[in-house]
Amino acid sequence: MKLIKKLYEKTINAISNINEEGQSTAEYALVILGAAALAGILIAWASSGSITSVFNKVLQRVLDGI
Repeated sequence: MKLIKKLYEKTINAISNINEEGQSTAEYALVILGAAALAGILIAWASSGSITSVFNKVLQRVLDGI
């Protein structure tokens, strides 16, 4: 029983002493990947036919107003 208790204590100590230095770097990388994926989806949506015509109309109004 003492062996199991000692093993349990060592395991708990090892888990509680995990170094989390690289955690923020991994979080930043995931945020950047998510932003890149969202930008790719937005670009694909914006380059479709219907939204392109809306952008062209808005741009034409702006240019006509100048």
